[in-house]
Order: sequence, then C-alpha cells, then structure tokens
Amino acid sequence: MSEPVYVLGINAYHADVSAVLLRDGAVVAALEEERFRRIKHYAGFPTQAIQECLRMGGITGADVSHVAVSRDPKAHVVRKALYLLRRRPDLRLVLDRVRNARKVQGLAGPLAEALGVSVLPTLHHVEHHPAHLASAFLVSPFEEAAVCAIDGFGDFVSTSLAVGRGHEIEVLDRVHFPHSLGMLYTAVTQHIGFHGFGDEFKVMGLAPYGRPRHVEAVQELVRLTDDGLFRLNLPYFRHATEGVEMEWDEGYPTMGPVAGARLAELLGPARAPDAPVEAFHEDLAASVQVVYERAAFHVLNGLHARTGLTDLAMAGGCAMNSVANGKIRANTPFERVYVQPAAGDNGTALGAALWTWHQTLGHARRHEMTHGYWGTAHATNGLAAAVAGHRDDAYAYSVTECADADETQRRTAALLADGNVVGWYQGRAEWGSRALGNRSILADPRRADMRDLINTKIKFRERFRPFAPSILEERLDDYFVGAAPDPFMQQVYPVREDRRAEIPAVTHVDGSGRLQTVSRADNPRYHGLISAFERLTGTPVVLNTSFNENEPIVDTPAQALDCFLRTHMDVLVVNDTIVQRTPKPVAVLRPRVPYAAPALMPTRKTERVPVAARLA
Repeated sequence: MSEPVYVLGINAYHADVSAVLLRDGAVVAALEEERFRRIKHYAGFPTQAIQECLRMGGITGADVSHVAVSRDPKAHVVRKALYLLRRRPDLRLVLDRVRNARKVQGLAGPLAEALGVSVLPTLHHVEHHPAHLASAFLVSPFEEAAVCAIDGFGDFVSTSLAVGRGHEIEVLDRVHFPHSLGMLYTAVTQHIGFHGFGDEFKVMGLAPYGRPRHVEAVQELVRLTDDGLFRLNLPYFRHATEGVEMEWDEGYPTMGPVAGARLAELLGPARAPDAPVEAFHEDLAASVQVVYERAAFHVLNGLHARTGLTDLAMAGGCAMNSVANGKIRANTPFERVYVQPAAGDNGTALGAALWTWHQTLGHARRHEMTHGYWGTAHATNGLAAAVAGHRDDAYAYSVTECADADETQRRTAALLADGNVVGWYQGRAEWGSRALGNRSILADPRRADMRDLINTKIKFRERFRPFAPSILEERLDDYFVGAAPDPFMQQVYPVREDRRAEIPAVTHVDGSGRLQTVSRADNPRYHGLISAFERLTGTPVVLNTSFNENEPIVDTPAQALDCFLRTHMDVLVVNDTIVQRTPKPVAVLRPRVPYAAPALMPTRKTERVPVAARLA
C-alpha cells in the first residue's frame, strides 16, 4: 500500500487567511488563522493554522508533498500592464500592490518556518478565481455543474463563469478589474456608514427593514450587458483610477473608500459611522440588495444559457449573500444550488489544494463536503476547576458532569425551554464564518424578546441583526416555503405564515429565516439536542448564533468560558459539562436601597417548576 499524499492549501497575504490539509484528496482539517490570533478576518500569513493542520493530521511538515497558494501574481500580467498604461492610477497604491505580490511570491521563508522544514515541498500558485471555483465544485454533490464565483477582486478578476465535469473545471468567461459586483455592494455599504471589513452582511440584514425606494438611483452604478455580464459606471468609483487603500499585513484588514464624491450626488449624503441608522439608510440597503440580486441573476441566467445545466456551485464573497442565494432557484433555471461553508476568501485555501490535487495532478474526485466540522476539538479538562476559581459577587456557579450525550442533550433542551441562553461548545469547530451548532449560542426561538436580548446583552451589536433557525432536516417543509436542505446556513427562505408566531425570534422582519438544516448523520449531537427540545416544546427549531462577542468565534474551552463570564449568557455547555449561573441571594442590609435583579432575562413565572429542575 502506497504512502498517503498530503497537499496543504493556504490563503496568504490577503484577508481571511487560512490553511487546509488534504490526505489523498480528502479534507483532514480546514482552519482560519483568525481563530488562533483572535483578530477578525486576520490578514497576513496563516502560520498557526498551518501548524494546527499538521498536528491534526498527525504529520510533520516533511510529510507534505505539495503546497498550493490561492494567489498567482503572474496571472493576467499583460492585461494589468495595459490597464496601468491607460489609466495611470496613483503610484503609491501601485507600489502597495507590488509589495503584496512580492510577499505572495516570496513565501519560502514563512512557509519553511511554519512547516518546520529546510527543504520546501513543491509549490503551486493557483489563481484566486480558479481556487474559488474549485472550492465550490470539487466538494459538491454534482458530477457535472455550472460553476460561478463572484467577489470583489482577486488576481485582477471579479467574476468567473465555468463548467465542472468530473475532476476538471473549464473556465468559460471572466469579468476583469475594475468591474465588480462586490465593489458595487461595498461602495453602498460604506455610504450607509459601515466601514469595517466584511460589513456587507450588516447591509444584507438591514435591507428587510427598508423599502427599495432608491433602486433607480443605485441601478445607475451598474450596467447589465447583453452577453450576460455587467460593467460598473466607473465615474462613481475611486478604485478604477485613484485606487483603494488596503492593508493586508499581519492584523485586521482595512479598505479605504471605494466610491468617489459623485456617489453622494446620486444617493445623498453618506451616513457617519456614529450617526443613527434612519429610514433612508434602511431603504438604501433594500435598494442595493435588489440591484445586486438583479445583476447576480443576470449573470447566472447567462451562465445557464451557456451550459444548459441545472446544477450550480457557487463561491466568492458575494456567494455569502444568503438572501440572494435563497432566491436563485426561483429566478433562474437552476434546480440545485451548492455553496460550501467557507465560500469567501478563506475557502480559497481549500480550492487551491483541490485544484492542485485534481486539476494539476489529475486525480479523480472522492470527497463531498456534507458538513462544516473541520476545525479543532478540545477536551473539557480543567473547566470545573476554572469555574470554581472564578470569584463573582453577583452570581453563583454550578457544574454538572453529564454521563453521556443523551443526558447532555436532555438537560440542555430543558434549560433552553426554560428561557435560558446557552453557550454550546461541542466536537470539532466549524469551517467558515457560520456557527453550525458546534460553537454556537442557542436560545428558545419561541420568545419574541430573545433577539433583542441577545443582540443587546450578549452580542453587543446592532438590534437589526437577525439570528438563524436551526431545524431538524426532516421537519424542513413544515416550517419553510420552497426551501432546500442547507446544512451551511447559506440560503434564506420564507418562514411559513402559520409558523411565524411560533418562532418569532428567528423570523426576520420580512418573514424570512437564514436556514440551517441539521441531519442526524452529519451532527448527531446537535440533532439530538433539537430533537429533545422538540419533545419538550413541540418545536423542532432552536435559535442559533455564533459563539462570540465582537471577536472571532471561540476556539478553546477557555475562550468559551471567558465569553460566557463576560456576557449575560445563563448556561455554558462544553462537551458533557454544564455550567450554570444563578443570581446570589442578597442580604437586605440597607432597606432604603432596593435590590435590582440583574437584567439577564425578563422575570419568569414562579408558580411552575422549571423543566430543568424536574430533570435534576
């Protein structure tokens, strides 16, 4: 029997840097550097993610045969040169890009250090967009499919159309710099006052609160062309001539203004980041979402016309627009849609590794990604002692060690049914930006006040941000209209009208929900918890949001405990250990100063015995 072949894929010197390890073409580990550095969207080199991939694979750097990088600075060099000659952008920004490209080409030092080797494996530079395409198709359930990647930019390309057959991908067409639907959405996102990297998802969440009153104005920013593609109306944008200031080196990535001064003439004055969000901003968010959807469906319909295929695999940052994704089947001829959990730039590490294994080395496919649990796992050792050593004047803490998964599920379901907010930490961490039931904060979706409570007292974020419904896969059609199973929370669908009052905390203002279906096969522990909750309440749904508070999703039990202690969660469940906090009784030493109970939850009725107490 031959020795296994290991391929390491990395996304480096970009935002959301990451590493993926393949063994004979199958995923062993998929990790984002931000989980270890504790900096969102970490940009730089994925040293710790690489080292953790090796540890999880039980190998050393010397065992890695190939390293695939999801950037190719040599791609489209002629087109880049012609653009520079014609447009003559700001020289300082050109030099910034050149320095970044040199880092990508000069990976030998950081890579050798991360791998702990003196002789490097064979190095492959895979162009950014083919890496996106590979990350979508080569782990999909489709033997043949149309493939599309839409994002801001990568290696001078913003949109790629392709067809995948077997283990090969043929690129059919591209949209090059400076035209980009990602830049369109970013420009309006910044105009609405959200300037953080990745803040486009805030606009997607804000859009249902508004009415699309400004579609005609926003549509001025992009022209749909007869060939199924598009072009930006460039006088409104800076990036085409002035360039956009970017910082991608060892820390939080930043991006300067995308639009020029003319955008305010078209859309009105920009909102300052500290100004209130008003109806005008909600309407503008709704409008850019409509314009983006029109353009995306235009591209996808053009792709279908070229291929005649009804299966679609998508990737790129714009493939994280779950609202648009949920409408693809209704607005195009595509019948099945696959978007893997790390569809953004983090996923290009996966795509680069897959492209190298299949397209470069010629191996047949053997891996389908049906779940997203490719991260780290940690034991509960030391958690009880850490809780015992914590001093808190306001709360008492109890620790329960459950005998098995069944007891953990039953007790946690009872705590959820009693209105507790639960930090749920189980098994291997999720790959991608969505918490899929292993690093999640969970709550009862039946409580109409739960969304505001979690946003303001646990997540400390904008009130308009929605939460996802995690539902038993077998109950999907009972609660959603026209929905397809989606274990990755990448598609939004309407909640059935007769169910909206039952699950108000996960039903967005427009009656939709960002769906996650949970199967017994892919996550038996989470499926068991939701099943236990259904037995108690009759509702096969729980509220799910990521286990974090303005930081990357927690990676270790210590981080989970820290997040639990500094927020207003009621319960922490790490593997089979349950930590519960309760307010301490307060002696009335000063009767004139009334005791104010901590505002964890609205006052609960006391005439009934809680479900959790009945299980004790």
